[in-house]
Amino acid sequence: MHGLVLTIALLMIGSARAQVDTSAQNLMVVVREAIGANQNSETLEPLGRGRLKLSDGREFEFELAAFLLLGDMQIRFVFDGPQFMSNAKPQDRARLGLAPAEALALAVANIKRVYGDPVAKPWEMGLMQVEGRSPDLDSSYVLDRAFWRHLLREHPEGLVVAVPKRGALLFTPANEEAKVQWLPDNIARLHATSGKLRVSSALYLFKDDRWTVFQSPRSE
Repeated sequence: MHGLVLTIALLMIGSARAQVDTSAQNLMVVVREAIGANQNSETLEPLGRGRLKLSDGREFEFELAAFLLLGDMQIRFVFDGPQFMSNAKPQDRARLGLAPAEALALAVANIKRVYGDPVAKPWEMGLMQVEGRSPDLDSSYVLDRAFWRHLLREHPEGLVVAVPKRGALLFTPANEEAKVQWLPDNIARLHATSGKLRVSSALYLFKDDRWTVFQSPRSE
């Protein structure tokens, strides 16, 4: 199960779901934490079914269109709504006729169309932060391969990337040793203090057109 954790608020939205457009043009993707996972290679492995216990003791199963990605990151497909994002289910992806990789490419394209292309701006300690027009989706730009390929042309030595929480997608060229050395403890601290917004305690390397784990997730 890779520690898939959800709040009741994300699940108990059946009646409100009817208000959300569930067409392909409204499909998007968010990056969330897969607690306890430590996936060394990039993948799209379905997370499968989970169980949720309510306060009255009742339990029920659920399954979302969610996939383990890399390190302790999972991706979750959603439909964008005016008040909230509605979780997509495996049946939604099947209805749209999309394989996981196709759904991911479409979801990233939809984010860029609605919320803009990612922009790199200076952050603390000389690091760069990636932003769009919606802070909650900034972390999703880690999935925009075209953006990272463009940066890689300037930095063929590779890019060390951190996604400690939503709204904090950070990177530095791999050859900037002082910045790379600053990252592990400080990113772990930012991740640990971000509560429900946290995403990943790991560091990642984008090089040679592929993602790998630069430093494994911190254990709880």
